[in-house]
Amino acid sequence: MLWNRPLMIALCAGLLALTWWRLQPEDEEVRRSQLLMGTVVEIMAVGRETAQVEGAVDAAFAEMARLEQLLSSYQPDSDISRLSQEGNDFEVAQETAAVLEMGLDVARHSNGAFDMTLGRLKLLWGFDTDHPAVPDEEQISAALVGIGPDALGLKDRHVSKRNPQLQLDLGGIAKGYAVDRAIAILKQHGIESAAVNAGGDIYLLGKRDNRPWRIGIQHPRQKAAVLETVRISNHAVVTSGDYERFFEQGGQRYHHIFDPKSGYPARKCQSVTIIADSVALGDALATAAFVMGPQAGLQLLSRYPGTEGLIIAADGSRFSSPGWANYLGAP
Repeated sequence: MLWNRPLMIALCAGLLALTWWRLQPEDEEVRRSQLLMGTVVEIMAVGRETAQVEGAVDAAFAEMARLEQLLSSYQPDSDISRLSQEGNDFEVAQETAAVLEMGLDVARHSNGAFDMTLGRLKLLWGFDTDHPAVPDEEQISAALVGIGPDALGLKDRHVSKRNPQLQLDLGGIAKGYAVDRAIAILKQHGIESAAVNAGGDIYLLGKRDNRPWRIGIQHPRQKAAVLETVRISNHAVVTSGDYERFFEQGGQRYHHIFDPKSGYPARKCQSVTIIADSVALGDALATAAFVMGPQAGLQLLSRYPGTEGLIIAADGSRFSSPGWANYLGAP
């Protein structure tokens, strides 16, 4: 959970809520939310004319809705649903290919810790239903057959699957890509200051009151506590945590971030926060680092220039990348 004072961004159930924004006299603010990609998406934008800002926000939402039709596994005619159902050499849209290319890059650099081929496994655990539960080991083993970075082939816009039963899930990257595209649309419409949040995948454009946005990162074990405050401008902030979606069974916490090697929730971290140029990249890296653990996760981040991270290990200890400190301090 992230928030800003005096501008507060409270990520409660994925909702970004504005409580106060001091505008310049000539500024016009538009704030609007929609349900897209399985979460609440909120866009706040500031400009000189109301019509300009309204048009920019409309266009940004339209772009995100268009991408949902391509990338969501819950849309029966999306590229991802069709990829899961059909055979090899399937031609996808350019946007789908771009997301798959980025995801495969992170998958390979993380030795499979980030995996877009976990569709069958995620369905088994049922986190998108009202009654998630622990599957039996035989079901988990079967769902892991044929997955991994080499399970997908991508050449130009043509995608092939090594295992016909493979099911894709882009939940760890698609929302971030949609936020990136929304920001690009806002820029095209002349917007210089905005915030776009899709269920915790956030990009902060420009500045607020001529200062970087101040963002507080929620403590993974203390709901009302701020773990760290960072200053952000023209960057993405993404957090993956074991407190976001979970259930308890037999005294054990089970959450929605899976280790592809075991098929069970990853156990090395409590939370990972990534600051990056791209929300999609930050999203994928946060998932990968969460699975890999602090030391290996920080090594992964070092392969992506301009990307910084704060990792809270399973025992509560803190690890951060060398450039993380550049985002700390008073505004």
